[in-house]
Amino acid sequence: MTSLHKKLSKLALAAAVSAIGLAGATSTTFAQEVTLRLHQFLPAQANVPKNILDPWADKIEQESGGRIKIERYPAMQLGGKPPELMDQVIDGVVDIVWTLPGYTPGRFPRTEVFELPFTMNDAETTSRAYWKLAEETMMDQDFAPIKPLGLWVHGPGVIHSSQPIDELSDLNGVKLRAPTRVTNKLFSNLGATPIGLPVPAIPEALSKGVVDATVIPWEVVGALKVSELVKNHTEFPEEAIYTSTFVLAMNKEKYESLPDDLKAVIDSNSGLEFSAFAGKKMQEDDAGPRQAAIDMGNNIIELTPEQAAKWKEAAQGTIDAWIAEMDEKGLDGAGLFKRAQELTASN
Repeated sequence: MTSLHKKLSKLALAAAVSAIGLAGATSTTFAQEVTLRLHQFLPAQANVPKNILDPWADKIEQESGGRIKIERYPAMQLGGKPPELMDQVIDGVVDIVWTLPGYTPGRFPRTEVFELPFTMNDAETTSRAYWKLAEETMMDQDFAPIKPLGLWVHGPGVIHSSQPIDELSDLNGVKLRAPTRVTNKLFSNLGATPIGLPVPAIPEALSKGVVDATVIPWEVVGALKVSELVKNHTEFPEEAIYTSTFVLAMNKEKYESLPDDLKAVIDSNSGLEFSAFAGKKMQEDDAGPRQAAIDMGNNIIELTPEQAAKWKEAAQGTIDAWIAEMDEKGLDGAGLFKRAQELTASN
């Protein structure tokens, strides 16, 4: 074979390899028709991304035959602050977000009914009620700008504090981080000085003395190392002093742009049952961090029903004020509260 023939042969081989690579890349491109970017505020190792969002995304990718790829961006990696997540998904900056409606106070008023004090004792049951009430009253109102994929609440809220808190008077003057408008009003009414902060800001705020206490469920305590920053944890029997509502939301136009078979994959993994699963999982994930705090020798303060009754009596004003405020807005606060309780009791 002449040197010219050898060169031509090498060129032909290179072209063939290149063509095979291009064909492989093209087939991969065709197979992966949609890439969705999921943005949220917790670190990737936290319980919600690890045990709820990642399994959800993995299942969608698998059931779509690889035609949907969900890129996960934890800890606000795409920029912005947690309260900006809702606008990011509405504006199409990202495709899916997991966030709290309460991070944008007053924007999603009907969701607040599930955050009222001492109205929740089981996250799975309440999450079912939340989705059902949303179908009845919120999808074309509060949630009109988005496509809700999941709506749920976390397990019982706990007060984590530098000094022990068991009596109402122990809250007087305490700088307490709370997550939402309703919880800020509650703790203000109970004598604390509430400071609204998103979850990622809690460790720094505690370590620098910006706050003396925070309210969060146990499940996120481990990821934030709260048990290392404060040593007292106040729990309530039966109904929780508070919970927070969450939403997994998709950009409406992006969802509508999907072919029907891919919409069906998203739909089959979203809605009532997914919401119930997420609420249940969050409450189940309370156990590990709680035990870790016990193992560290921290002080777990379990209030008696008699003690809790005094807190409930003091918290009733927050419920009454919320109902009156919703009534003034023409949202039938009393009706919303009653319906939320009915749906919770029927699950």
